[in-house]
Amino acid sequence: MDIAPHRVPPEPSWRKPLGMLLMILYIILYALAVSALADSISALPLWLETIVYLVAGLAWIAPLKPAILWMNTGRWSAK
Repeated sequence: MDIAPHRVPPEPSWRKPLGMLLMILYIILYALAVSALADSISALPLWLETIVYLVAGLAWIAPLKPAILWMNTGRWSAK
């Protein structure tokens, strides 16, 4: 039994495994950088410390958007 042309699975891409490894490495390095600054951050007033940790807790996500796009399409931007 032949597979219909519209049901042929796509060729596996090396971009997804490589992208996942790079993302994990990036997250580890980001966490190490933030934890290295923990002593300096803890010296701040509590309200400012909370804001810094909230921003740091969300800021790691933004640089991953182009990487995810590249993993799925092979392009770095959505042009």
